Amino acid sequence: MSDCLFCKMAAGEVDVPRVAENAAAFAIRDINPRAPVHALIIPRRHIGWARDLGMEDGATLGAMFELATEAADIEGVAESGYRLAFNVGEAAGMTISHLHLHLVGGRPLGPEG
Repeated sequence: MSDCLFCKMAAGEVDVPRVAENAAAFAIRDINPRAPVHALIIPRRHIGWARDLGMEDGATLGAMFELATEAADIEGVAESGYRLAFNVGEAAGMTISHLHLHLVGGRPLGPEG
């Protein structure tokens, strides 16, 4: 999508430091972190949000979760623990309509919701 910020990042039109990347996704630090470690795992291909996912997206999701594991190691939370979460819709806090997985850690995380 031409007006999607994450698509522009994926295409290199918006330069942003990357924590890690693979062929299907890239990880960046959230500009509004909710914890000491807060990264976003973003697929390169535009997918609106989790409810748009289908069986054909299995490889993309697998690549995103592999990248989340790598990013957790790079960010130093792999051993202590971290949370992975998808927001779906505005009421859940989704501000950019491009699927992304939040990796949050670096402090004890209480129950959410």
